[in-house]
Amino acid sequence: MQFISREKWYRFSRNLPLYFQGFVPKFFRVFKENYTFSELRRDITAGVTVAIVALPLSMALAIASGTTPDRGLFTAIVAGFLISLLGGSRFQIGGPTGAFVVVIYNIIATYGYNGLALATIMAGLMLILAGFFRLGALIKYIPYPVVTGFTAGIAVIIFSSQIKDLFGLQIDSVPAEIIEKWQAFFAYKHTFDPASTAIALSTLAVMLLLRKFAPRLPNFLIGVIVGAVAVYALHLPVDTIGSKFGGIPDSLPTPSFPTFSWEELALLFPSAFTIAFLAGIESLLSAVVADGMTGDRHLSNCELVAEGTANVASVLFGGIPATGAIARTATNIRAGAYSPVSGMIHAVVLLLFMVFLAPLASFVPLAGLAAVLVIVAWNMSGFDKIRLLMSAQMGDRLTMIVTFLLTVFVDLNTAIEVGVVMASLSFMHRMSVNFAVESDLQLTDEHKHEMLSSTDFVGNLPDGVVAFRISGPLFFGAASRLTEFFDTLPNPPKIIILRMGSVPMMDATAVNILVDFIKQCRERKTKIIVSNAKDQPRKVLKMEIIKRRLNTTVAWAARFRQALSLSERLVEDGKISKT
Repeated sequence: MQFISREKWYRFSRNLPLYFQGFVPKFFRVFKENYTFSELRRDITAGVTVAIVALPLSMALAIASGTTPDRGLFTAIVAGFLISLLGGSRFQIGGPTGAFVVVIYNIIATYGYNGLALATIMAGLMLILAGFFRLGALIKYIPYPVVTGFTAGIAVIIFSSQIKDLFGLQIDSVPAEIIEKWQAFFAYKHTFDPASTAIALSTLAVMLLLRKFAPRLPNFLIGVIVGAVAVYALHLPVDTIGSKFGGIPDSLPTPSFPTFSWEELALLFPSAFTIAFLAGIESLLSAVVADGMTGDRHLSNCELVAEGTANVASVLFGGIPATGAIARTATNIRAGAYSPVSGMIHAVVLLLFMVFLAPLASFVPLAGLAAVLVIVAWNMSGFDKIRLLMSAQMGDRLTMIVTFLLTVFVDLNTAIEVGVVMASLSFMHRMSVNFAVESDLQLTDEHKHEMLSSTDFVGNLPDGVVAFRISGPLFFGAASRLTEFFDTLPNPPKIIILRMGSVPMMDATAVNILVDFIKQCRERKTKIIVSNAKDQPRKVLKMEIIKRRLNTTVAWAARFRQALSLSERLVEDGKISKT
């Protein structure tokens, strides 16, 4: 049975303006394929499977973020449903993730939940605008060492935040800073609780064993259930969701908008930007992973709009920031999902759990949830990625290490800013090293095909004619080397041939330097012949030459041999005197 005909879909999609066609969610595109009850069954199976995985994770991540477990469920339900309904990825599963733990914890500690709600709404609006301005492709260009560094740093912070519950330490208030946090742990080591540690270790053991010997089973949920049953059966005096938070509600809260002032919005803007940045990065990374597993192709800008909308809605219903979750998305695909409907079903199943089974969550021990987050932290650490990067170039290694250290010991905003700047400087250095300006003494083998015959050498140029070969990207990072080369030239010859076939691009700085050199050549009555220039360098250089009225000084040749013929003709015609 099909819900909508292909003809109706094609008629609808054709009538959309071209700009908006990239924002049609994958949920609606599914109907183009004649979605049937057979595909629906696949989506139901996958959705239930993902919900089982998301249930303990959502509560654990919310607690680690310094808030209550119910807010994690609110996020998975509201944001998870909207990300699947409106998103540009066919298999994306949205909800709370480990990437936000540090940011959320710090915002709540400083501004409370109201501040977090304001920052998340601003972040959502940023994501929506980024999508409509088609910035989705740009976010994917964040350097890999930066992503690896701050992800590993977040993993360390998540692990550190679970020490209290893992060992049952009786600390009223855990410091936010990493050093003070560990100092507090050692100061309260005498409050160690063997029962909490036993529950944590048993939960961890169950999850690891299931992961190894029964990977298809929901190891997180089973591990937490085993811990909860042990606490209930043995009457162990350990902290649970019920004793610590009073359980979870059996329904979604009424939506409400946070109070705000313009001063508070200004203070929260950097945090909002960080939330938007992390949500954009992780959602698009998750979508790329999904594409690699399925062969599908996500719509990055549509995905950003969905992420933004979902984050705004999440905090209106009492949730926390959300994004695409890589592990849950992969689980969704492995469970046989066919369409975004599976993500919507996952949200509905979580809602049904709240409505009918909320009292059971009161028995879940915090030590068991801490064990869940230990595995999350391990998965985020990316030791394989770190090992590969440690054998990469020095610039990449330093970028990753500095980003990691700043994430752990300073803050995420600083880590990202410094990491991106370091990666950019490293890239520019490598590009500038690949740039070269050489005087042609002899024709190399790779250029012989450009000559009139194999016996013609650059050394046989007419008197008063010299040739220089410029290679590599000509941008501001390499422009200084171009200036230095021109400054070392002796009295200029009558004709200079600039061979630019190996210059893929030029920026404004390089164009300005090159045009200034051409201007100097005009004053010294030297003719410039540019050969083999590619489209972009030729266009920008010609435009600036025309603007400065240097047309008579510069000639253009499609091939080097044409430049040679032109130089010979200029000399023979007497327009250029022999020296």
